[in-house]
Amino acid sequence: MSYAELSTHLVWASLTVLTVSMIAFLVDLTRLGESRSDLASVARLGTRRKELVGVGAGGGDLTASLAEATSRASGGTGGADEVVERPVNRKAAGIGMSTATLGWLLLVLAIVTRGIAAGRTPWANMYEFTLVGACVALTVFLIVSRFRDVRFLGAFVTLLAVLFLALAQEVFFVQADGVQPALQSYWLVIHVGVAITAAGILTVAFVTSILQLLRDSRDNGSAVLNHRAFRWLDALPTPGQLEVLSFRLNAVGFVLWTFTLIAGSIWAEHAWGRYWGWDPKEVWTFIVWVVYAGYLHARTTRGWSGRRAAYFVIVGYACVIFNFTGVNLIFDGKHSYSGLTS
Repeated sequence: MSYAELSTHLVWASLTVLTVSMIAFLVDLTRLGESRSDLASVARLGTRRKELVGVGAGGGDLTASLAEATSRASGGTGGADEVVERPVNRKAAGIGMSTATLGWLLLVLAIVTRGIAAGRTPWANMYEFTLVGACVALTVFLIVSRFRDVRFLGAFVTLLAVLFLALAQEVFFVQADGVQPALQSYWLVIHVGVAITAAGILTVAFVTSILQLLRDSRDNGSAVLNHRAFRWLDALPTPGQLEVLSFRLNAVGFVLWTFTLIAGSIWAEHAWGRYWGWDPKEVWTFIVWVVYAGYLHARTTRGWSGRRAAYFVIVGYACVIFNFTGVNLIFDGKHSYSGLTS
């Protein structure tokens, strides 16, 4: 078996393992959401009982029924005025983390063997961009998990990773081969490597902002999101906490994207004799930079927060995705080699 074939098999193995991880994280999130929804119900029942007792309404039968319902919801361990949080079995979360780590390791091996097969750095076309971008997103999730409990992100980061890997294998796949002379430079390692790293970090920030919007809508009484099917949203941190996490990730991603823009200009001067030529890829890289610069400026100096900030992040990430896919497929330019051919 050649290194190229081994790489392909490893990608499929990673995709399979990450699918298992996604399911495990979903199970954990569902259980945690149900538990917290029960606790919220307990609190509401207790408050209602106090209101009824305070005004002398409803009689003893009604208040007794409320007390009994409260006791059942809290596991029978406390009275109507006491809410006891029962421990939730997080075994599924542990399985999710273990399989996510295994899937990440298999993907790293797939990327390494792809590089060996091609005899170069393995990020020179859309297929390889997608593999490495998914790997970076998983890396960010696993690293952040070492410092704080962000397992609630696991289901969604692994879902995106699975979608990206499936897209890479079924749509973007190209044979491992060499690159054009213009790409035979150490700038391929620096410029493209940093760009993909930034995109991976911005992917996790995008997921966080989407969850922020969903949790905020549920908290504000959305008719759709207050259905029982969305009780898993109660397991998420508050919208404010999600926004802070998204902001920090976007700030790091923006710094790396700034370096990407600068490094790209320097490489363009070395390869083509000019720093800027209004190539479609150059223009869209700058557009992405402007959108995220606007987001950071609006949030830190103009007080933009909450849903407006989250929408800004979504627009920025849409520009990132278009830059990595649409620009390569739609426009002709000096970066056309990064499309579906190597």
